[in-house]
Amino acid sequence: MNKEKKALRYLMFLKEKRDGTIKARGCADGRSQREYTTKSDTSSPTVSLEAMMMSCAIDAKENRNVAIADIPGAFLHADMDEEVYMLLEGKIAELIVKLNPRLYRKYIWENKKENPMLYVKLKKALYSMLQAALLFRRLLSDTLIEWGFNLNTYDKCVANEKINGKQCTIIWHVDDLKISHAEKKVVDDIIAWLHSKFGKESPLTATGGKLLEYLGMKLDYTSQNKVKISMYEYVDKMLTELPADMNGAAKTPAANHLFNVSPDAKKLPEATAQQFHHLVAKLLYLS
Repeated sequence: MNKEKKALRYLMFLKEKRDGTIKARGCADGRSQREYTTKSDTSSPTVSLEAMMMSCAIDAKENRNVAIADIPGAFLHADMDEEVYMLLEGKIAELIVKLNPRLYRKYIWENKKENPMLYVKLKKALYSMLQAALLFRRLLSDTLIEWGFNLNTYDKCVANEKINGKQCTIIWHVDDLKISHAEKKVVDDIIAWLHSKFGKESPLTATGGKLLEYLGMKLDYTSQNKVKISMYEYVDKMLTELPADMNGAAKTPAANHLFNVSPDAKKLPEATAQQFHHLVAKLLYLS
């Protein structure tokens, strides 16, 4: 397969965050990579639910200071370890040329529809590439090891180090980190280190305190030596998304015919099918 055929297409999305703000995200359409890559070569682990829950319990028991940090543009910090090309088309190609016409104009070419096209070689990992999360995980793990942390034997997304005689724990789910230590200054120092490494282009988002949001969950440390974990806001937002015409009478979706495929079944309209998959995925995450 030649480079042009393997080139990934560039996509731009607008996303509404949980706090209501809108952010733009440029990414690569990595679906075509499935044809020539294996899951084992591209999959990246994230912190397990058990490790996450246990770390929260330890935080509460030891009365640790806890902070949540989000690394902006995380994947763009990771260098590519193979040749991957991407196709920029239309307006985005025109905008790239405007950045430096002398450099890029000679590489632009027009197709039959007179749509400007520009092929580029990726130097950094880009969101939605199959290997992007894996490349960033390696970078983050190597960075923490350089700082003296040890990765947990059973969960490679948990790192520990003794600082001032007390354990400091960092867990992460892609680019969302939870950091805890008995001393607030140590937590602040870790965030400062992360900022010096990953926050040069855009500052890290970090919050601390007794009430925290992490991966859609609310962590409540307000009771002495206890932590309460809830997802009420997540559920409330889901309820507002549910269609008004859900009038089914089944007591459970796990009927005897759940995994039987009927070739004559009437397919859902595309919009309804997308809504169904979206809500099922959110329910799976909630569970």
